[in-house]
Amino acid sequence: MLTQTVAGRVYDYSHCIGQYVGGTTWSAEGFVQPIATAVGRDDVVYVLGRGSESTDAGPLLKPRAFGTRVGKFNIGDSHGDEEHLATFGSYGDDEGQFVWPAGMALDSQENVYITDEWLNRVNVFDRDGRFLNQWGSPGKDEASFNRPSGIAIDGDDRLYIVDSLNHRVQRFDRDGAFLGMWGGFGTGEGEFDSPWGVAVDGHGYVYVADHKNHRVQKFSGEGDYVARFGRHGTGGGQLRHPSDVSVDIDGDVYVFDWANSRVQVFGPDASFITSIVGDAQMLSKWAGMTVDANPDIQKARRRVESLEPEWRFALPTGVTFDTWKSRLIVADTQRYRLQIYNKEMDYTEPQFNL
Repeated sequence: MLTQTVAGRVYDYSHCIGQYVGGTTWSAEGFVQPIATAVGRDDVVYVLGRGSESTDAGPLLKPRAFGTRVGKFNIGDSHGDEEHLATFGSYGDDEGQFVWPAGMALDSQENVYITDEWLNRVNVFDRDGRFLNQWGSPGKDEASFNRPSGIAIDGDDRLYIVDSLNHRVQRFDRDGAFLGMWGGFGTGEGEFDSPWGVAVDGHGYVYVADHKNHRVQKFSGEGDYVARFGRHGTGGGQLRHPSDVSVDIDGDVYVFDWANSRVQVFGPDASFITSIVGDAQMLSKWAGMTVDANPDIQKARRRVESLEPEWRFALPTGVTFDTWKSRLIVADTQRYRLQIYNKEMDYTEPQFNL
């Protein structure tokens, strides 16, 4: 459904942004495999793309990627308003480059922090894409990483980084100074199995997508266990390999249920609210331009029995709640686009029985 009304909440599908049309590759406006987004001021959204993979021959089998960079966009309020503003970062292992980027977050100055799973480090850029700093190294000691993935920043500019294959969360200041950590491998409270995404709410609570334990765990900012969301399965309120999590100002929790290709919505008390599965019935502006310019694509789209599978998410990876505009931004990774849902606060239905 384009509009879902449930448990006193209304999620109204708005539009999509991107350039997926049956495998269309990178364009200046579009993006390849968006895996994370971050919301800045003035309708600006940063989109982290991980690109299409190939591999060099050799003992390390080092991945190479096309489209591995950050795009800066003004996404507007409706279809056709989107505008590409800038691009920064590139593939490589020099300063300001990344090989296998995973997570992205903004501090209070709108500096952009990006984790790199392959290089086990964090790159920092200013809002205009100028490289500022990098830190991190491979290992198991404090301030070292083994495949860092999700990153979130609280109101005091403290960074929470999911150290995925060390099965823990590490905390840093904005300059990379180590502040603490918690976790360890396991299935108990406060333990993880390959955690991935992370979010911080307005009260300083930390939410971690515990990927292989099929749940989200909630902690205090110091790492004290508070609650869990979800359990393994395919039904309502169940999860299969969650990849990301976000929280809105009402305390509702949005979990990217990766292997089920959906977003699961929970209330602040961990009660299940609804599922969002994707509603992109209209192509994005840039994808529409590509179709209009290519008669072969037009014919191929007319031949299929139904376009409905294209509307839905396909192994989505990142979810962000835009508190400025009260909207959910879904990184629909395998379809090279974002899908946007407004959380309506004053939505009313007409009374047809008058």
